[in-house]
Amino acid sequence: MNAITETNFTGLTFLKRGKVRDIYDVGDHLLFVATDRLSAFDVVMPQGIPGKGKVLTQISAFWFEQMKDIVPNHVVSTDVDRFPSVCAPYKEELRGRSMLVKKSQPLSVECIVRGYISGSGWLDYLATGAVCGIPLPAGLSESQQLPEPIFTPSTKAEVGIHDENIPFAVMVEREGKEIAEQVRDLSIRIYRRAAAIAEEKGIIIADTKMEFGLMDGKLIIIDELLTPDSSRFWPRATYAPGRAQNSYDKQYVRDYLLSIKFNKRPPGPVMPEEVLQRTAELYHQAVFQLTGKHVQ
Repeated sequence: MNAITETNFTGLTFLKRGKVRDIYDVGDHLLFVATDRLSAFDVVMPQGIPGKGKVLTQISAFWFEQMKDIVPNHVVSTDVDRFPSVCAPYKEELRGRSMLVKKSQPLSVECIVRGYISGSGWLDYLATGAVCGIPLPAGLSESQQLPEPIFTPSTKAEVGIHDENIPFAVMVEREGKEIAEQVRDLSIRIYRRAAAIAEEKGIIIADTKMEFGLMDGKLIIIDELLTPDSSRFWPRATYAPGRAQNSYDKQYVRDYLLSIKFNKRPPGPVMPEEVLQRTAELYHQAVFQLTGKHVQ
């Protein structure tokens, strides 16, 4: 299987290329195409992970369905046979890796919920005893479950620029108190439900990042949801606090980049085939464990 790292559908109106998704305007809706691009440390790597875009699409669709009673989402259809006729020439390229979605006004922040202390949160805690300004109990171990999930919003940076954590008060300034509090509460509700569902399937969701938008003045959840790109997925069977964890996500790539002392600035390095292959296996394992379905 070859990795698809870029799409160029000349018959469609191209809008933007994100870290992973190519977005087209198809009239009343947008077309989100999940490529196999891989970003790590906010740098898009020169190689893709075969099938990754299909994994992200299938997992997002699964979670959007699970959460639709908590908050509406932007999905119109994932069935390419029901897409607008302008998409028909590209049906096979789109199959399994695309979503027709509603247009909305995205909020200016990304919504992060942490249920375990890991990654940048762990480093923050070591330095300050808090994560993003939220005080935590003394004596926590790396990867330990927090007493309660915490909400730590961040800026939404352009490709190649690092997102920055911001205090909740700054989110209130940006979005208004009512929207900020609604989004915080919805994010934590979604995380709690997802964590419970995933744990039954042998996966710990350590943390996750979500995006919300406004459509007709009402909040909807947009972009992707609870994928290995936007979350830390750990195998329950090997979990043990006090160390870094095995992971179903792109941590395997991050670990490789750290091992070669990557400076976290573009361009990304060419990675060994074994790193790409192992990462692909982890993505595919995650989607099967969560949904019981293989990606074709």
